Amino acid sequence: MAAWPSPTRLQSAHCALEPLAPEHHDALVAAARDGELWKLWYTAIPGPEGMRTEIARRLDLQTKGSMLPFTTLDASGKVVGMTTYMNIDALNKRVEIGSTWTAASMQRGPFNTECKLLLLGHAFEELGCIAVEFRTHFFNQQSRRAIERLGARLDGILRNHQRASNGTLRDTCVYSILESEWPTVKAHLRWQLEKPRDKPRHA
Repeated sequence: MAAWPSPTRLQSAHCALEPLAPEHHDALVAAARDGELWKLWYTAIPGPEGMRTEIARRLDLQTKGSMLPFTTLDASGKVVGMTTYMNIDALNKRVEIGSTWTAASMQRGPFNTECKLLLLGHAFEELGCIAVEFRTHFFNQQSRRAIERLGARLDGILRNHQRASNGTLRDTCVYSILESEWPTVKAHLRWQLEKPRDKPRHA
């Protein structure tokens, strides 16, 4: 029986998502150094010394059928981060988009929106998902705003859900987009990508 979902490559104008592979290690280390992302206490992003272990962990979860990990690339083909379908529920056709991080220099502009548009489109239009979840730390305001801009709605907050790497307890915000909401969310994301952007002001 074929795995659901199976590894695939997704691509659009500003980004591409490649199935994660061990040979992406060095480029992922370089991407994580852009902003020293592993120093953010409210999220779990691998540092240079832990990247190989993290790649192996994600690929092991893929083998077990609970994760489909991707390496993210910018328009030029440069590796800039990682993302996944995770907590995969093949029986009920639900996935979570998560375990995502992106080099600091790519955290502004259309990149994140276009990555999510690819992942959501594949989930609803190719995989037939009934819902797609997003989860993030209560204190990760940047992530929460980004999820809300996608059109996802807050289902609730799991209090004392997990213990963070620094020993503190994490409250997890759970968001979702339903299959019935996807056409409107898709139109909204396309509008975000196509609308004119303000030109930078010069002194």
